[in-house]
Amino acid sequence: MCLEATPPPSPSVTRRGVLAGAAALAGTVAASGTAAAVSSTGTASPTGAAPGGRTPTGGDLVIRGGTLLDPATGEVTENAVVVIERGTVRAAGREGAVAVPQGAATLDAHGHWVLPGLVDAHIHLSTAAEARDAVRQGATSARSGSTTFYQDIAVRELARHSPALAPRLTAAGVFVTPDLGDTVLADPDLTPLARLKDGVRSAEALRRVVEVNLARGADVIKTRVNERAGLPEQDPLAQVYSYEQLAEIVAAARRRGKGVLCHSYSEQGCHDAVTAGIRSLEHGAFVGERTLREMRRRGTYFTPTLTAIAGLAESTNPILAERGRTYLPVLKRAVLAAHELGVPLAAGTDSSGGTVRPIGREVELMRAAGLSALDAIRTATTGASRLLGVDRTVGRLARGYAGDAILVPGDPLTDVTLLKHPTRVIRAGLPL
Repeated sequence: MCLEATPPPSPSVTRRGVLAGAAALAGTVAASGTAAAVSSTGTASPTGAAPGGRTPTGGDLVIRGGTLLDPATGEVTENAVVVIERGTVRAAGREGAVAVPQGAATLDAHGHWVLPGLVDAHIHLSTAAEARDAVRQGATSARSGSTTFYQDIAVRELARHSPALAPRLTAAGVFVTPDLGDTVLADPDLTPLARLKDGVRSAEALRRVVEVNLARGADVIKTRVNERAGLPEQDPLAQVYSYEQLAEIVAAARRRGKGVLCHSYSEQGCHDAVTAGIRSLEHGAFVGERTLREMRRRGTYFTPTLTAIAGLAESTNPILAERGRTYLPVLKRAVLAAHELGVPLAAGTDSSGGTVRPIGREVELMRAAGLSALDAIRTATTGASRLLGVDRTVGRLARGYAGDAILVPGDPLTDVTLLKHPTRVIRAGLPL
């Protein structure tokens, strides 16, 4: 069954109807009134509209006395100073070599290592509470793995005007999947798809979901090639979209300059997704050398979400627990093989359903897969920021970069598990 000829998605719904509805679902309307910023005296103050109607974008802060790690170079600077003004790093370096503004609020970092805020490149943030949990655990930037009713687009806007409440977010909108389920209610332009006997499979239907997503403000498109690992009744190796269908999705996204991330497990599914032109392969437990070499050639990223697969092994459901125990070592070997071949890696927890796992856990598992500590840290800083297209502003604490930082009570190059529990998180110059 084909879709009837319908006009393009209405832009009138984009900002007001869908965004307001998504904000209500995500709980961001109430949350935005609770944000706080740091004043010049170091005390917290509400961050509503600033004098003159200007919306504040961040705080002023000096982080002083810690050991600064630059993931890009591996350089370590002891007794460092990081100067943040209006949410952006203005200077960073050794004490005495950096001018410190008089009267600036200061955060004492003695005895701590200072790193840029981490990036979770695969997370599902559907509520304001989840967004707060993510940022407070060190994920100051993130990429959505889709939400059911465009909540991630509202969370992205929350982060823009109240950065202390949410990570800087790249939104994916709704999942391009054969069975949309209740997501057909997310937008009036999706409701005709409910009549399709075989679900979202035809070229017209696939283009429609992509087009609605982009019209509603999605930054990237999320789709799948295999069934889910986290549902015991599904077979993660069963393929739901063909190469041709995936290529249709990619082409529709590219026409608007957007990339595609693809949920994948089987080797054939991974290969079809990569050759169809996706930007990043998600999960990819059984990705093989043939596909990894193609990923290196194309510059396709690998986001293995080791945290989510490890979580399956802890499930009370015996099917899921066995799946996790079987998949995790296979996925670790795939991660190491990818790294050794030069495939770019990005850290992502695949957190969802109200439980937000620390992005530091993914770094820990990258290290356990065989990466060096520095390379594991890079998957959640410089590597992930390149995938998100924000590598000129995220992933380092250097002039012109975002004033996002974490403090940990020791050397993460010796013990990456410290990243799971930051002592302090700074988001856009605002200590949380």
